[in-house]
Amino acid sequence: MLKTKGERTREAILDTAARLATEEGLSPLSIGRLAEATDMSKSGLFAHFGSKEELQLATVDHAAKLFVREVIAPAREAPRGVARVWALCDNMIDYAERQVFPGGCFFAATSSEFNNRPGPVRDRIAEMLGSWLSYLEHAVDQAQSAHELDGSISARELAFQLDAFAQASNARFQLFRDPAVFDEARRAVRERLESLHPPLAA
Repeated sequence: MLKTKGERTREAILDTAARLATEEGLSPLSIGRLAEATDMSKSGLFAHFGSKEELQLATVDHAAKLFVREVIAPAREAPRGVARVWALCDNMIDYAERQVFPGGCFFAATSSEFNNRPGPVRDRIAEMLGSWLSYLEHAVDQAQSAHELDGSISARELAFQLDAFAQASNARFQLFRDPAVFDEARRAVRERLESLHPPLAA
């Protein structure tokens, strides 16, 4: 279905908002700052977002949709089992490597920023991160049920480990700007999966 002009404008605004959030922080994001970045009037932005908090929540939701598009949706093309687990992890690392957002993973940046700031924005970030971890855990559980991964480790624990490799590559790159960390993360994921499964195809 074709998007209306208003929907396209809102999406473009949120693209800018998400990029700014990874570089400058989600907390400082305001109607005024976004008006400056998009060269739009504050009144025009208020037509899309009635408050700073509404803007921040919409930005989190938009970033989640992009994450699904970049990481989860392509992995669904892989068969259920270890191939899909690998695809999810590889896509997650690729998402950070391609710098979909200039400040790296949106949720890594904003979760750190809002860790100790109770409220609707923190809750929404936690909800989206929880959904990702749950999806990865479910993929691991499916691989274990198909006897493609050893079931002696809990799916939750293995999903945590695999996500940690991807998150570490994002954090290291943001600090050191060494692109080698992404291949290092892929090797770590591959080795962990192969320790519980016959060698993966290249």
